[in-house]
Amino acid sequence: MTDAAHPILAETDGKAIPVHPVAESEVEAFLARKRAPARTYAAANKFAGKAGQVLPIPGAGGAIEQVLMGVGAGRADLSLLRGLAGKLPAGDYALSRLPKGLDGEQAALAFALGTYRYDRYKKRGEAIPRLVAPKGVDVAFVTALAHACALCRDMVNTPANDMGPLQIETIAGEIAEKYGATLSVVRGDDLLKENYPAVHAVGRAAVDTRAPRMIEIAWGDPSHPVLALVGKGVVFDTGGLDIKPSSGMRLMKKDMGGAAHALALGRMVMEARLPVRLVILLPVVENAIAGDAMRPGDVLQTRAGLTVEVGNTDAEGRLILADALTRAAELKPALTLDFATLTGAARVAMGPFVIPFWTSDDTLAGQIETASRKVSDPLWRLPLTDAYRDALDSDIADLKNDPDGWAQAGATTAALFLQRFAPSEGGWAHFDVFAWNPKGRPGYPVGAEVQAIRAAFAMLQARFAR
Repeated sequence: MTDAAHPILAETDGKAIPVHPVAESEVEAFLARKRAPARTYAAANKFAGKAGQVLPIPGAGGAIEQVLMGVGAGRADLSLLRGLAGKLPAGDYALSRLPKGLDGEQAALAFALGTYRYDRYKKRGEAIPRLVAPKGVDVAFVTALAHACALCRDMVNTPANDMGPLQIETIAGEIAEKYGATLSVVRGDDLLKENYPAVHAVGRAAVDTRAPRMIEIAWGDPSHPVLALVGKGVVFDTGGLDIKPSSGMRLMKKDMGGAAHALALGRMVMEARLPVRLVILLPVVENAIAGDAMRPGDVLQTRAGLTVEVGNTDAEGRLILADALTRAAELKPALTLDFATLTGAARVAMGPFVIPFWTSDDTLAGQIETASRKVSDPLWRLPLTDAYRDALDSDIADLKNDPDGWAQAGATTAALFLQRFAPSEGGWAHFDVFAWNPKGRPGYPVGAEVQAIRAAFAMLQARFAR
């Protein structure tokens, strides 16, 4: 999706096809009010109002005259609107009413997300369905949110040869220019001069044109509370000298998904003009293999002054995040959120569709959970268990990046590692996103997925309401 695509319409010529949300309990009464051909067609296709059931009904000329959308037995879920977009042919549609419990703005955004297509390399040329926005919805704002999500997915979908450190820097610069923010970038060996030693160590083996860098965007009134967004930007992860097998490397173009998510969320914050001093921090590297690559057993310096023994070069994401989180702490933030495609253990625990998060702030956790339910962006809090902390102890350094095997909880020990560097002031939450749909379904094509940031944005809107 580009900024020229508008799946949500403010108005049409009045010929939009009506979409009727129908609950299971309403089917009989609803169809009784329809003409005989529509009733017969619905019965023949066994429309029962089940959640996710979509039935386009043709008119006398064969063109779609109306659409029935099943919403199930209880409260409708926003994912139904996303799936609706994936089941409709091109055309303009309008909801005859909002399903019970759904907000018009979120419903419009969900529909827009369901129209996403990635066609950079394979032009499909297919038109997308469009939705007339429910009454009262700010179409320009919803479209901007949809574009932010599409940008995230485009970045993750793009292979590493076209989405390297320079490309992420360029995108960050374009976003900063669009919203009047400032951009600063530290590259290559200057990372050592500016005290980002862990970022340098992870990325130094890449060729000069793909040199590591630390990207920082700052926006908003300096007198407002600081909101720090941190995103892991490993543009490709070979595993380093602890090289991944080919099967494990196949999707590592998406290991910059945290950076893409942080940029997209930052764009939402700026679009909404939330009263914050926003800082986006992106450590961007390629975890390559060369003669100067970091080695297992090396001890790295970090911006925080803590030393880290490298037990596994494939646990590199937490190393670059350590420097970025330390930089965030220097800004004395009111809130810090970090996003990273960090561990396979998170997928073992939660699968690809539910995103775990960690925070020691119970109030913040509650705000995130409430927002998650509101916008149907599934998240689940996992504990920062103290009993696992000493699994990160090193015999020769302050800590190590690969926990002892006895702890087993690999996603939680990664979060505990990050907590050592995260700001002690204000709240902090870590999201271990997958950023990918391994299985296609209506509205959710195989490929890049945007996760956690819709919930995070809803939480930020409530937390920093003007």
